Amino acid sequence: MLPDVPAIDKAFDYAVPAGWDPSDVRVGSMVRIRLHGRPVGGWVIEDDVVPAEGLALLELGKVRGWGPPPEVLDLSAWAAWRWAGRRASLLTTASPVWAVRAVPAPAAVGAPGGEKVEPLLDDAFAGGAAVLRWPPGRDPFAVVAYAASRGAALILAPSTHQAAWLAGRLRSTGAPVALLPADWSAARGGGVTVVGTRAAAWAPMPRLDAAVVLDGHDESYQSEQSPTWHARDVVAERARRVGVPLVVTSPCPDLDTLEGRRLVVPPRPVERNGWPRIEVADRRQDDPSSGLYGPRLVALVRDGGRVLCVLNRKGRARLLACNGCNEVARCEQCEAAVEQSRDEPGILACRRCTTRRPEVCAACGAQRLRKLRVGVTRVREELEALAGRSVGEVTADTTDLPPDAVLVGTEALLHRAGRADAVVFLDFDQELLAPRYRATEQALALLARAARLVGGRSGGGRLLVQTRLPDHAVIAAARHGDPGLVAAAERADRQATQFPPFSAIAVVSGAAADALVSQLDGVEVLRAENGDYLVRAPDHATLCDALARTTRPPGRLRVEVDPLRI
Repeated sequence: MLPDVPAIDKAFDYAVPAGWDPSDVRVGSMVRIRLHGRPVGGWVIEDDVVPAEGLALLELGKVRGWGPPPEVLDLSAWAAWRWAGRRASLLTTASPVWAVRAVPAPAAVGAPGGEKVEPLLDDAFAGGAAVLRWPPGRDPFAVVAYAASRGAALILAPSTHQAAWLAGRLRSTGAPVALLPADWSAARGGGVTVVGTRAAAWAPMPRLDAAVVLDGHDESYQSEQSPTWHARDVVAERARRVGVPLVVTSPCPDLDTLEGRRLVVPPRPVERNGWPRIEVADRRQDDPSSGLYGPRLVALVRDGGRVLCVLNRKGRARLLACNGCNEVARCEQCEAAVEQSRDEPGILACRRCTTRRPEVCAACGAQRLRKLRVGVTRVREELEALAGRSVGEVTADTTDLPPDAVLVGTEALLHRAGRADAVVFLDFDQELLAPRYRATEQALALLARAARLVGGRSGGGRLLVQTRLPDHAVIAAARHGDPGLVAAAERADRQATQFPPFSAIAVVSGAAADALVSQLDGVEVLRAENGDYLVRAPDHATLCDALARTTRPPGRLRVEVDPLRI
């Protein structure tokens, strides 16, 4: 029986391998069949099915090879409901990228050696789902090795580089490892620890003994294409179904990661030492004519060493500061940044909660506000003049990392650079005050990523934050190595505003959005300024059931469940 939506069509070579018996078809096999005169690909999702009366059956055209096991097929049906998307899209992710004719026998699982087991890990893997607050300066391999010692473990990492690094270290200990997607057939055979990135959440493991998601807060785990499934939640459901422990590590777990999971925290000295020393430059005391270049920054880039300067401008809200007292203009309701209204002259508008007020400074009453906006390219030119040394530029479009010791760029710089002597956030306020409901968590995640590059307190690196909000909870959490300060503040705010995890939301957009939302019942529907719809429900069961009851109208349509950046 094929899924209702054909998916794989031109991506693979479907010729039957020599010696393959087309009658040897099992649940999960990838096949081809001719529908309406056109060959399409699909999966066998059931067998021994009795056709309805009057239904004519078609013969399979070709058998491509092995596909996802029955457990993953069942999981895809749940995920299609959970993220309101096509099941075929999920099954494509769960399938091998080339024909697999045979799989090896299960490997003999061996326990890795050489790693000292901490009592903290015993607690984390005691049972159920747990969140382990692992400081950014500590090596996560101890968690991975512990999971592999329990048998066939599933390990997710946020990047291909980290996944390959972990797989190599595990192999060096003698553990059988399958690195996805290259080792799909070995994972399907079983008895191995599977390591991979987001798509590895659908690994074809016939047996699962433990699961680990490293940096569970990382946004790379969520699919940008519809359905917008999240690997952390797919693995959580998978572990729950078979009753094995799941450990999600994070130096700064967000509320969605924490929700419904047991929190395991290292001893206070251990966690504090895993964060670097944070230097805070209060820009309110600096000469406004100095722009982004405070005296600490200038001294740092002139001292030598590898310095990374981060400035996020692309796609960010415009910041305003008072000409008199130098305070950033913020919303009095939600504390996000406000901007000059395009439709109402003399009015400041908040993009997060839509509050409006006159264009005056809330701190001193002055009526002159200046715009704080300098692009990355201009910063590079000015830093070169200040430092008297070459400065490189890195953005998401940069292909090769410049060889310069001083680099300036967007947050892409933190993903591409290796170790650094210092990381500087030139204007951290635009992260703290971004008009997104998860801005505070995302700002702390940026500090945690930067902390990895300079090491913990014993690493000797420096992390400099230029801000006009030195008392913000995010900065206090990083300085004290205590991300719980942010979680506590965020929980109160989210509960008051009824944003996740205290509700479930989806964004519906496209030409057919009006037709779809008109069918919804039992949920709250709000119209955004850009014409998209925000759908909100008390929980995911209510939201996903409401979306599942609708009939998809013709036309362009995108349903984004659990949007990360709104």
